[in-house]
Amino acid sequence: DPKDAKDAFVKASSAAHGAGRRVALTLSDAFCVGRYRGEFLDLMRKRVVDLVFANEAELTSLYETADFDAALAQFRSDVATGVVTRSEKGCVVATKDGVESVPAFPVDKVVDTTGAGDLFASGFLFGLVRQFPMKKAAQLGALAAAEVIQHLGARPQTSLKALAQAKGL
Repeated sequence: DPKDAKDAFVKASSAAHGAGRRVALTLSDAFCVGRYRGEFLDLMRKRVVDLVFANEAELTSLYETADFDAALAQFRSDVATGVVTRSEKGCVVATKDGVESVPAFPVDKVVDTTGAGDLFASGFLFGLVRQFPMKKAAQLGALAAAEVIQHLGARPQTSLKALAQAKGL
């Protein structure tokens, strides 16, 4: 909320871009999007951020529509890369060049969704920094999220490296 914090984020983004790095941002929650819609859109449209993570509720809140496809089309024009998680529907990776859908990994039982978005983002970013294709990065994110929602707590209880290897990722 404080202006100093927002200014620091923009300054850090500028430094990252100056060093040839990309900047990622998550929209956090639909309430936060509603409160800071204009600022989020400004960060995206001015390319202060390069990669934006959102879930369906955050995306439709951002564009003030219940039409997922319309929101996704606008998202594609506003951000270099956007990743939208869709619970059991998996996720979509959106760029100006198109949209790639990646299915969710099946789970036996959803116990606690705490940390699912963070684990998804960490898996996706892990893939990106290793220069995996976007689809494989999204699969890693989906696998990490699938693991964490099957038990209480936001930390994996199984080695994500072992899970990825077992799934051929």
